[in-house]
Amino acid sequence: MMNAHILSIGDELLIGDTVNTNAAWIGRFLTEHGFRVEEIRTITDEAGAIRHAIRSAMDRAALVITTGGLGPTHDDITMQVVAELFDRELVLSEQVLEQIEKQFSRRNIELTAANRDQARVPEGSEILDNTQGTAPGVWLQTEHSALAVLPGVPYEMRSIMESGVSEKIRQGFSKLQIQATRYLKTAGVTESMLSSQLVGNLDNYLREGNGIAYLPSPSGVTIRISRSGNSREEAEERLDPVVEHIRGKAGDAVYGEGRDLSLSAVVGKLLHERNLTIATAESCTGGRIADTITNVPGSGDYFSGGMVTYAYEAKTRQLGIPWEILREHGAVSLEVALWMAREVSKAFDADVGISATGIAGPGGGTSAKPVGTVWMGFWIEGRHFALKARFTNDRNINKERTVMTTLDTLRRQLLGFDSFPYDLKPQTL
Repeated sequence: MMNAHILSIGDELLIGDTVNTNAAWIGRFLTEHGFRVEEIRTITDEAGAIRHAIRSAMDRAALVITTGGLGPTHDDITMQVVAELFDRELVLSEQVLEQIEKQFSRRNIELTAANRDQARVPEGSEILDNTQGTAPGVWLQTEHSALAVLPGVPYEMRSIMESGVSEKIRQGFSKLQIQATRYLKTAGVTESMLSSQLVGNLDNYLREGNGIAYLPSPSGVTIRISRSGNSREEAEERLDPVVEHIRGKAGDAVYGEGRDLSLSAVVGKLLHERNLTIATAESCTGGRIADTITNVPGSGDYFSGGMVTYAYEAKTRQLGIPWEILREHGAVSLEVALWMAREVSKAFDADVGISATGIAGPGGGTSAKPVGTVWMGFWIEGRHFALKARFTNDRNINKERTVMTTLDTLRRQLLGFDSFPYDLKPQTL
């Protein structure tokens, strides 16, 4: 397998002003095209550092991708450094200049000298058209390595990668094997539960050449399964046995397949198919459950509405929870979670009501109700129960896990499963 290096150029990446999403995207792109991404580096806007990094990468990799430093400002020096490294002059590309002039004309903006300089490229390099911006990409080749120099603006970089770079890879790296990758999305299980208790030993599949990785996050664990082949069809076919094996072992925990698949989309599809509507009453999550549900296009078909009843007064005024219940049991309780779920479904005339009330932290916990304690209530076509969880001491993680646990519980209930996320036990009065 041929190796590739990715170089991200820019002080803004090093000091944290800009999150380096380019490297992750390029890494996935190159992996899917059969390369082994061996190294990703982020380097400063300094000529010596850029020169050393490119020279070192090209000595060790069949393909090097750089992003950044092609703009019109004084610190954009990547193209000049590349020209010097290859001992070439920077020359004006009439092709690029014409494209820049057309873009500025369409936008009714005056072309500056700095923008005109963006049309200067190393002599003899191949232009990689940038249809989304002004700075072109260029492709340079040595006997043992190829270099693609790309802008740092993400949508411009992606456009050039998917067109010009993809075509250069097809032409110059014909012996590459294609890698197929599948992503199984799970919820309601920890990484250790999933790998040891559910899926178990996968050594036989690993010996056959499958790559398997567990990717945990607060919202769930993704299992990435990859395999190479001489064609996309062959690689996909080789993946089928291990994917089916993992699906069978993980069972109810798997909610779907696809790198970008969301649990909210899966739940929304189930609600839509069953012609059910949903309403939400939230305290500790501050509206995040409703936000997650409505992030799905078309959610207006099944989302009736929501309430954020943070204070005691709001719980009483909007949901009718008696002061006696709040005084006796507290807002974070089985009684309140159940009341919230049932009453919000009534308020919006919805088939399903979901509630969340808890102590997100970092303060507010007690020995009886420590930080991370959350009650989640459910009213699903007359079924009435609540789950109690103890998550973490981190406020944002607690919110995220509450959202995903409520949605995963609803998914399992709609599918008729008798399991619950994290083996939580349903409670009722």
